[in-house]
Amino acid sequence: MESADGQRGRDGGSQRRSPLDVIMSQIRRKRAASDRKRATSDRKPLGRFLSYTSDRPGIPEDEEDRGPRSASVDSERHIGWGRVCVFLQQLGKKGDSRSLSLTHCDLTATDLLELASLLQFLPQLEEVDVSWNELIGGCLTALTSHLQQVGGVRTLRLCSCRLNAEDVAALGGAARLSVTTSPMMHCSSSELLLCVCAGEALGCVPLLEVLDLSWNGGVGGVALQSLLGKLQPPLKELHLVACQLTAADAAALGGSVAVLPRLCVLDVSCNPQLAQEVDGDGFRALAASLSHAASLTALRLQACGLTADDLDALGGSFRYLPSLRELDLSCNKHLSGGLSRLTFHLAHVSHLEILDLHLCCLTPADLRALVQVLPSLTALTELDVSSNKEAGDVVPPLVSALPLTQMRRLPLNGCSLNDASFSALALAVPFLRAVDVSWCKVVGGRLSLLLDALQPSIILELRLSSCELTTDDLRHLAAASGRGRLSSLRVLDLSYNGSTGDVGRSALFAAGGLGSLEDLDLSLRPSTSAPCSAWLPALLRALPGMSALARLALQRWTAGSQERRQLSSKLRKRSVLLEWDPDEKEAAGSTEGQEEGQPEE
Repeated sequence: MESADGQRGRDGGSQRRSPLDVIMSQIRRKRAASDRKRATSDRKPLGRFLSYTSDRPGIPEDEEDRGPRSASVDSERHIGWGRVCVFLQQLGKKGDSRSLSLTHCDLTATDLLELASLLQFLPQLEEVDVSWNELIGGCLTALTSHLQQVGGVRTLRLCSCRLNAEDVAALGGAARLSVTTSPMMHCSSSELLLCVCAGEALGCVPLLEVLDLSWNGGVGGVALQSLLGKLQPPLKELHLVACQLTAADAAALGGSVAVLPRLCVLDVSCNPQLAQEVDGDGFRALAASLSHAASLTALRLQACGLTADDLDALGGSFRYLPSLRELDLSCNKHLSGGLSRLTFHLAHVSHLEILDLHLCCLTPADLRALVQVLPSLTALTELDVSSNKEAGDVVPPLVSALPLTQMRRLPLNGCSLNDASFSALALAVPFLRAVDVSWCKVVGGRLSLLLDALQPSIILELRLSSCELTTDDLRHLAAASGRGRLSSLRVLDLSYNGSTGDVGRSALFAAGGLGSLEDLDLSLRPSTSAPCSAWLPALLRALPGMSALARLALQRWTAGSQERRQLSSKLRKRSVLLEWDPDEKEAAGSTEGQEEGQPEE
């Protein structure tokens, strides 16, 4: 007869178990541990290899000999990847086997050497970005001499690194280095030398699609012209912004563009000497070569010193650019009076979506010529003629010629709008994602005309800087916000409107409805100042409802020390950027307090 304790053990699942239960429990634990080990090995390359080879019956001797070597290689890869992660962590970056982004890291020549030594552990690398590291200028050879170890790179960005001619020569010479190391099948030494001289061999990054050398003033010249001749056909984007390119560089660039069948984006903006030559042959060679770039979708020539004569050569290539979607000719002030020489050709790029002509000193005749061709641009979504002071009178026919229902941006800031042009703009506002009428004094007292046309689910940016807004304008803005018309708004610029009054600002913040706002600018004009104590409490109460806020500009507004600390504390907890002039009295008092407190410490 079993005891009562044994009976309770079986019934309640108890502390005493039979020997069979103990054995079965151990078997189950071993089986579970084996399953976990197999699952872990499946996640690691080394584990997969060992698991795979151990389960295979009858492995030949040569494969058994090769197994330890493969395991050693995998082990070295893991160690190498660990070194990569440690290097990136020291720079505040996270490891990614396909993307290496080291922008704004203050890299030195020593860092670049260490980075180059780690490339061998990144065989899957596709993107390299070391932009905005000005201390690596003159040392790029340390990196380019190892590029053959990451032949799958598709994007290479070296913006603002103070590159010089030697760096560019090293970047171009990387292709010559790869010729000697890449497998040239069945080539004799003489044939190999011929390939090097002709530049026909593959570069060390034959899959490169994006090359960005922007903001390096020492790039232009003979070295760049040599580099351009070595670009590979897969290249899709070439960015050379602010590189001090000359007309000779433009001619060399034209020769490269003609042999890059996949080129989609060409950006040579901010090179004012690009078209500055007596005969202009350099830029005309570049413009003519565009006829071979049938895949081009974006052409950016901002601030390149273009003249009306250059527009003839440029327009002649448009008929061969069926894919062109973006054309930027902004900040070329010498185009004044000659835009008609381009508009004649614009009809050939009927799929154009973005046309930027801001700050070109356009005349009314230029704009009327543009109006004539606008009906042909049926795909247009963005047109920028801002900062052209004589555009105001032509806005009504301009708006009537646009495909309004698909327009997304039509900035008219700095265009000297009048009553008629302001009313015409109101017809386009319901479809626009961004409205910018800054520096247009006609807006003051008439803001309600635009606000009534806003669509809450569409409008994302509203810029009203220096519009002489009144208190009533801000009350209308508050009413629109309270009705939800600004529920999707991300950017609101009310700067340089000092006459709006404290009541208007308080009403705006009390109305709510700014939950999506990310950027708010309430700054005053330079050389002016005013107290914000009257409306600052309303802003403080509204902050919890402005959950998306990332930047708040209050420059030249003054407040008491306690109010400043209260606002700064609230914004600091949310990592909001506060742009506010420092309080001189508070700063001076803080400095004196620190000096007096040091002996006591």
